[in-house]
Amino acid sequence: MKIGEQRKTEARGIEEREDQRPMSSIGLNDPSVRCEVVEQKTAVPCLVLENLSKDFGGLRAVDKINLKIEPGERRVLMGPNGAGKTTLFNLVSGVYPSSAGRILYFEKDVTGLPSYRRAALGIARTYQITNLFPNLAVSDNILMACQALVRTKFVMFRPLSSYHRLMDQCNNLLKEFGLWEKRNELVKNLSHGDQRQIEVSLALAEKPRLLLLDEPAAGLSSAETHALTLLLKKLDPSITILLIEHDMDVAFEFAERITVLYQGKFLAEGTKEEIKNNSTVQEIYLGSE
Repeated sequence: MKIGEQRKTEARGIEEREDQRPMSSIGLNDPSVRCEVVEQKTAVPCLVLENLSKDFGGLRAVDKINLKIEPGERRVLMGPNGAGKTTLFNLVSGVYPSSAGRILYFEKDVTGLPSYRRAALGIARTYQITNLFPNLAVSDNILMACQALVRTKFVMFRPLSSYHRLMDQCNNLLKEFGLWEKRNELVKNLSHGDQRQIEVSLALAEKPRLLLLDEPAAGLSSAETHALTLLLKKLDPSITILLIEHDMDVAFEFAERITVLYQGKFLAEGTKEEIKNNSTVQEIYLGSE
């Protein structure tokens, strides 16, 4: 046997013996090693804002906001009217370009991307004002949202199976949100509460990793608010949710952590109890007694 071939054979033998070693010999059964691997996988935050700012002429609506949200976190954004909450949503979703700062989405810099590119990456949102097709049926509204993610559009001879997949996704959302019995009704004939649920279902049709909800309980009755809160709490725990809400009951029931803005600036951040007991928040946002 030639020397070169002998060395290759020996190298293959070493690799095979390495592959056959028990996991414990290379540390994979060591709990400390396993924990380290898990921490590395979960170390990447879903959303990071670095000194994010937005100017409208001489008015600074959002002023050097720094924020970090972990994957699967339920975060509530609070603040009085004019605090810059919706403007911040518009910056994250790409509706407005930022004046300064950066937006990182799973470590990808999306600051300069248009809104449709961010949506394709998994950033979905709802708006304060209901944004639906009132003269179409509930199912048609949801079906169009499902269709939006299909790569090929306007193909005359499409496989029938693709329509089945879209219909299955649409039907699952209708059932999940309790809208199955109303699927054929025109949206304009539904209550405001039902329309809000449709909007959330449209956002979920995009299969988001980050869901931005802008005051979903606005204008709802107490019963509708309670139903919506229960629905939001049942959403896939892997979806990161950032929620703007003025209703204190909804905010404190839903949130894991709360961030408070005031006049476009960061005011406070913490757990529900920490925010409840924060004297500055009580004075500026909740009102002092």
